[in-house]
Amino acid sequence: MGVAGAGKTTVGRTLADALHWSFYDADDFHSADNVARMRAGTPLTDADRAPWLEALNRRISDTLHAGTSAVLACSALRRTYRVALVPVGAAPDAVRFVHLRTSPDVLSRRLARRRTHYATGSLLPSQLATLEEPGDDEQALVVDGARPAPELVADIMRSLGHPIRT
Repeated sequence: MGVAGAGKTTVGRTLADALHWSFYDADDFHSADNVARMRAGTPLTDADRAPWLEALNRRISDTLHAGTSAVLACSALRRTYRVALVPVGAAPDAVRFVHLRTSPDVLSRRLARRRTHYATGSLLPSQLATLEEPGDDEQALVVDGARPAPELVADIMRSLGHPIRT
């Protein structure tokens, strides 16, 4: 989880590959209307996000019901969004959050290099304003998103109790 440019997709894909799990990018679950809004630099409202969060919850629920594991790269900026992602009745550790905390300077540089993604630097101020850092009670792993993806993946795998293969 994290704001645009935090490295969610890069770290998520790398983690999923290392664990041999499926990877899903929450960006792929947005409606065409939401993508058009973001492409135009218009931040989404909670009402805009509600169907998206429902679709992500279904994806997570289907994964858990199948007895498989997956990595989902998702902004999950607010506590209420994180709660909405976890299916009702899921085991306490069935869904884990990793917050890629990244400085605004690093985020700005990364977003300035984007050429094809709809979430550009124009959305960064609203994302930072919306972000609610995970509370201690959420037990999210918080990592420095400016670090290289392989280092972050090693930290995440250790946190999940998975052996690290070199």
